[in-house]
Amino acid sequence: RRARIVGRTRIRAVVGLLFLAACTAPRTDRPGGDAPDGEPTSPASSPPTSSPPTSSPPEPAAAAEIRPVSRRQWNRMKRVGVWRAGCPLARTDLRRVEVNHYTFDGTVERGALVVNRDVAPAIAEIFTELFDKKFPIRKMRPVEAYGGDVNASLRDDNTSAYNCRRPDQINAPPQFSPHANGRAIDINPRENPWMDLRCQCWVPTPETRARVPGPGVIVKGGLVWRLFRERGWIWQNIKVPDYMHFDTGYPSRPYTPS
Repeated sequence: RRARIVGRTRIRAVVGLLFLAACTAPRTDRPGGDAPDGEPTSPASSPPTSSPPTSSPPEPAAAAEIRPVSRRQWNRMKRVGVWRAGCPLARTDLRRVEVNHYTFDGTVERGALVVNRDVAPAIAEIFTELFDKKFPIRKMRPVEAYGGDVNASLRDDNTSAYNCRRPDQINAPPQFSPHANGRAIDINPRENPWMDLRCQCWVPTPETRARVPGPGVIVKGGLVWRLFRERGWIWQNIKVPDYMHFDTGYPSRPYTPS
């Protein structure tokens, strides 16, 4: 009887040792599964692979878009006098050209120009090429951002287009004016000033009146001059120096690309 008891004891000890080994052995059947007590585990590691070659970020693009002028923008234009009764165009005659541009510090910003719908494709093409050549533009905002004040826009070195100017700033009858018909544009005014005979002064500054090539400067035969001339636009279509200004002709007439 004592032998049977010893035998049973040994059997129990062996079974206990086997059970303990089974409980403490590492699990290999569920990689990435839940750990004991619900603690999170990291996913199962994959075999090491070679890292993909690093690639440079894509070059920025001009991404020009031609959009209708929204009712909201049109209401702002009317509120500040960019458009008023007696101006030659309606909202449906205008388009908003949105395009990226380089600034003078080399960053890229999104700008917008309001123009006549018949010149919108040409403007989108020109400013796309200016972007591709990294020609710097300080700012590009519709004039209502300045309360319709063209002089404030010029002082801020803002590139702009459509503006049926308020009576105290008008310099041509609205029905003939290239700006009031959305077929004129002023580019980088501080780098490219004009001579205002009403004050016999350079606006917005006399400091850059000399035509010395440089960032943002327009010169005859230069990039900006060529792009506009290729499409039939005229530089300085006035009897005084107006280096910022391009238009399709005076008096303003419907535009046909050349």
